[in-house]
Amino acid sequence: MTTVPALLCAAETSQLVVIDVQARLAAVMPPAAREQVIKNTGILLQAARLLQLPVIATEQYPKGLGNTEATLAQHFPEGLDVVCKTCFASSGAPGFNASLDAHQGRHQVILAGMEAHVCVLQTAMELIGRGYQVFIVEDAVSSRAEANRHNAIARLRQAGAVITSTESVLFEWLRDAGHPQFKAVSALIK
Repeated sequence: MTTVPALLCAAETSQLVVIDVQARLAAVMPPAAREQVIKNTGILLQAARLLQLPVIATEQYPKGLGNTEATLAQHFPEGLDVVCKTCFASSGAPGFNASLDAHQGRHQVILAGMEAHVCVLQTAMELIGRGYQVFIVEDAVSSRAEANRHNAIARLRQAGAVITSTESVLFEWLRDAGHPQFKAVSALIK
């Protein structure tokens, strides 16, 4: 295994968690933020597939908020069981912790989703409390109000989460232009 500095994410130790990017919830996000989250989360999902990283996806009360945006769900790994929940912190949902813990040696959790100040924040805080290293993909999270998103990012940074971007995550996962998947992953951001 490659030695990676503690504040960089690594493909060998990461898992991607997509939180509540659902049709009805996405519809109430500011249009530019909604488009950015969907685009960047899609890029993360495609890169995770290429690099064979585990993915977990959650849906908050799907009966009322709908299912994951179809443009994202098409990139889910085959057979992915979406974790349905009513609690805001994903770790309170049946099956979430078992899915997360099933990937031994993957102590880094990369988070993307909605809403930054509610479900993303509460999930991240609980994961930090459980000893996971949490990376918040700042350009892949949103809230209905930008002030709430900014507050969430500030709180998460203060709590010890690493605030990052989609491109940073991709190139940290790759680590080297000689990586066999370099061309395929870098093509996702062109």
